[in-house]
Amino acid sequence: MVDDMFNEDFGNPFKPGAGHMPPYLAGRKTEQNEFRSLLAQKVILKNMILTGLRGVGKTVLLQTLKPIALKTGWFWVGTDLSETSSLKEENIATRLLSDLALATSSLVLRSVESRKVGFNESAYVGEATPYGGADTTQVNVTLDYRTLQQIYHDTPGLASDKLKRVLEIVAHVLCNGDRRGIVFAYDEAQNLADHASKEQYPLSLLLDVFQSIQRKEIPFMLVLTGLPTLHAKLVDARTYSERMFHIVELRKLSKEQCREAILYPIQEEGCPVQFNETSVDLIIETSGGYPYFIQFICREVYDVFIQKRSAGEEMRVPIAEIINKLDSDFSSGRWSRATDRQRELLTVIATLESCDDEFTAVEVAQASRKVLRRGFTPSHVSQVFAALCQAGLVYKNRHGKYCYAVPLLGDFIKRQEPYHIIRGAKTDRSID
Repeated sequence: MVDDMFNEDFGNPFKPGAGHMPPYLAGRKTEQNEFRSLLAQKVILKNMILTGLRGVGKTVLLQTLKPIALKTGWFWVGTDLSETSSLKEENIATRLLSDLALATSSLVLRSVESRKVGFNESAYVGEATPYGGADTTQVNVTLDYRTLQQIYHDTPGLASDKLKRVLEIVAHVLCNGDRRGIVFAYDEAQNLADHASKEQYPLSLLLDVFQSIQRKEIPFMLVLTGLPTLHAKLVDARTYSERMFHIVELRKLSKEQCREAILYPIQEEGCPVQFNETSVDLIIETSGGYPYFIQFICREVYDVFIQKRSAGEEMRVPIAEIINKLDSDFSSGRWSRATDRQRELLTVIATLESCDDEFTAVEVAQASRKVLRRGFTPSHVSQVFAALCQAGLVYKNRHGKYCYAVPLLGDFIKRQEPYHIIRGAKTDRSID
C-alpha cells in the first residue's frame, strides 16, 4: 500500500546492483564476527575465503569488513581480480604492488640527502649514507608505488622472491607505526588461475608468498571472495592452501532475516510505501532468500506501488511480470550460453527433487532415461558437466557432487519451454 501523505522526494531505497550496499544488511553478523576473530590472531594461521553463489551478497559483505579492519588498527588494500591480473606472474605482482602503495605511500622508508637520492638493496632498511655539502637537505623516501617497484626490480631471484622482499621491507617499516597489519582483500578471486602451458603460475605465486611471510609472523592477511569453485582451485594449485584458509560459505537468508531486509528500509520516516504481510510473504517466497533477488523484487514492487497509487489503481504485486524481468536480467544470459544438449541435461536436473541442493552424474543419467528419448550415460553426463562448469552453470562442490551455479536456476528452467516438453515426453527412449 501507499501512504496518503505521499512524499515524492523519498527515493526508492532498494538497490539490486552488482555489489551495491543495501539499505539494511540482514543476517551477516556471524560472518562479521568470524572476521573479527581472525583479525585477533597474534600470528596469522588462517586467512579468509568468502564463497557462495552470485546474488548471495559476497561483495556487499566484503565491503562491511573493511571498516571493521580499519577500526581495529589494520590497513586494508585490494580490489576486484580480473582475468588479466591472473595471466602472468608479473601481472599479479603489479596488482599487489599497486594496491599496497595506496596504503603505504605515506610511510617513510628512510631519509636521504636531496643532492643524491639513490638506492641499493642493502640500504632499503636502515640509515641513509650522508653525502655532505652545505646545500643538501634531508628528504623522506616513502613507500609509494615507485619505491615499491624499484625494490621489486632490484631484488634478485624469481617473482616470488621479489614480492617477499617488498613485503618484508613494508612490514619492517610498519612495525614502527601504529598499525597492526595489512588485510589484502580481493573480490572475484575465482578468476585466479595457473597456466602450466605458458609456464605462468600467478595463483601459486600468491599462495607461496603469503604462506612464506606468514611463517615469518608478518601480520599480512588474505581475504578472498569468489564463487564456490574458488576453494577447489586453491587446493589444486597448492595442497597446503586448505590449511591456510577459514572458509565462510554464504547461504540464503532465513525467513526472519528476509523480513528484516524487506521491511527495515521502508520503516524510515517519510517513506510513502508500506508492504502488507501478504506482499512480504510473496516476496520472501519468490526471492528464495537470496539478498540480490530481495532487492530486485522490492525495488520493482516499490516502483509499481508508486505508479499505481498515482493512477488510482488497485495495489497488488505483479509477481509474474517481475519474475519475467528478473529472468531476463539475471538468468537468461547464462542460459543462452548453453548448447541444446546442455540445456537438455540442465532441464533433466530440474526434474530432480534435489535440484536446488546437489546431485551426481549417476542420478542425472538415471533421471534422463525416464524423461528423454536420448538419455545420457554417466560418462556422458560427466563430460557435459565439465563444459557446464566452464560456462558457469554448474560447479563441483567439496563433496565431489555437483550443484547449480546460479541461484534458483531450477525454478527458471521450469518456466522454460524445454522443461514442459521433457515432462510430457514418452517413455520409449534409447541411450545416447
